[in-house]
Amino acid sequence: MSYTSLYRKFRPIGFEDVKGQEHIVKTLQNQITSGRVGHAYLFCGTRGTGKTTIAKILARAVNCEHPIDGSPCNECAVCKSILNNTSMNVIEIDAASNNGVDNIRDIIDEVQYSPTEGKYKVYIIDEVHMLSAGAFNALLKTLEEPPSYVIFILATTEVHKIPITILSRCQRYDFRRISIDTIADRMADLMVEEKVEVEPKALRYVAKAADGSMRDGLSLLDQCIAFNYGEVLTYDKVLEVLGAVDIEVFQKLMTYIRTQDVVNCMELIEELLIKGRELSQFVIDFTWYLRNLMLLKTSEHAEDMIEVSTENYEQLKQMANEVELDTLMRYIRIFSDLANQIKYASQKRVLVEIACIKLCRPEMETNYDSVLDRLRVLEDKLENGVVVSGRQESGTVQSMAAAEDVPAKPQILVEALPEEVQSIAKNWNRILDILEGPIRSMLMSAKPTVNEANEIVLVFSKDLDRTYVEREDSMAILKQAIGEYSGKEVKIQTKVVAEGREGFDKISDISKLIKTPNVEYD
Repeated sequence: MSYTSLYRKFRPIGFEDVKGQEHIVKTLQNQITSGRVGHAYLFCGTRGTGKTTIAKILARAVNCEHPIDGSPCNECAVCKSILNNTSMNVIEIDAASNNGVDNIRDIIDEVQYSPTEGKYKVYIIDEVHMLSAGAFNALLKTLEEPPSYVIFILATTEVHKIPITILSRCQRYDFRRISIDTIADRMADLMVEEKVEVEPKALRYVAKAADGSMRDGLSLLDQCIAFNYGEVLTYDKVLEVLGAVDIEVFQKLMTYIRTQDVVNCMELIEELLIKGRELSQFVIDFTWYLRNLMLLKTSEHAEDMIEVSTENYEQLKQMANEVELDTLMRYIRIFSDLANQIKYASQKRVLVEIACIKLCRPEMETNYDSVLDRLRVLEDKLENGVVVSGRQESGTVQSMAAAEDVPAKPQILVEALPEEVQSIAKNWNRILDILEGPIRSMLMSAKPTVNEANEIVLVFSKDLDRTYVEREDSMAILKQAIGEYSGKEVKIQTKVVAEGREGFDKISDISKLIKTPNVEYD
């Protein structure tokens, strides 16, 4: 006899066997018990949540000769004929391949004949959203006022494609995604019946990978058992079969990203590919890992929402303490975008590598969260004593000192004369050429001029830019760059245009803001 897959072998045959849809099961049982059965039902929800299964149970229950609390007995002649697919009273139609007007007209012709056995003729139309517009229109009148012995059960995964005229004629039931606990418990019971030894941790990972679908979970479990037939199904073996990655790999990758170690990131991806890991699954799992870190940063009871072992939870907690929330949100944004792109990509490895480089190099992006990450990197460098004020190729004393790991000698600068200050303001772009990193980006939006006190005044359109430049470390970097260019020391003031960017763009004479002579620019 041929092998029957788990999801077919253990498909529920009674309402009491259905897991995760108690709100629907209870309602249908009450309708059958009270005799208040509707004429048209719409079952909608994601794949593998039990829509067709419950439709078949309902078809048996309304025809059962001896129903038990609204559930079919599965022992009477009618129940057995429906279970064996020999009954003429339950007609299952696949709308994906029977979606034309002629197919619906055949149904309309058939409903004129009463059932040969049992009380009702039940039409189960699966993937009903695939019907054409003409087919929907042909179905309308019959769906609204069918014969008293006809019940329509429509099932769909895309309810938004159903015309409102159809929706208004049906009782709608929304099927929920099944929880990880429910799927794992169901699989554990089935493994006892199948006499297969499985680690609970392995079952939980399969349940998580099922993404709310009981059928997907059982299919994945079937695959894992087949690969390790006759052996104990362990967590590591499940990872190997599903091409998944363990949390330790994510911890390692996160460390490389935090230290901007692009080379090790690339080597880690290469190692995953050699081991046969699936990159699409890797992207999904790493995004989930980042989500867990974010929960630890934002919730006091995150352990109730994170499905990991105690050891892994402690590792997650340690990493969460080291990374900022804004940085995590940036990482999640990049990998969420990647998850949408990688589904249809032929070069998945390249996309993953680009995403990892983006995480390591926040300066590649101009988003607000990437600017914050760049500031974090700069602060880390400053705390570690790394000088970041100038470009290495400019040959500055500070850059060479940092490269040689020796302290730089402080420059002794003379205060600039009025004409020298005017020259510095006039050639401001050359100052910017010396700078790099976040401070250069912030200063790109500033307009310089000179006031009566012989000070350079930087006019900003955004208070965020001005606040960053006014910081003690930022101002030191700026003055150092001016010293490298001119050999002089100048005083610097900052100002923000009250009208914001619109007012800033309209400024034709900055001197009017500070009552000083205007400066010409390169």
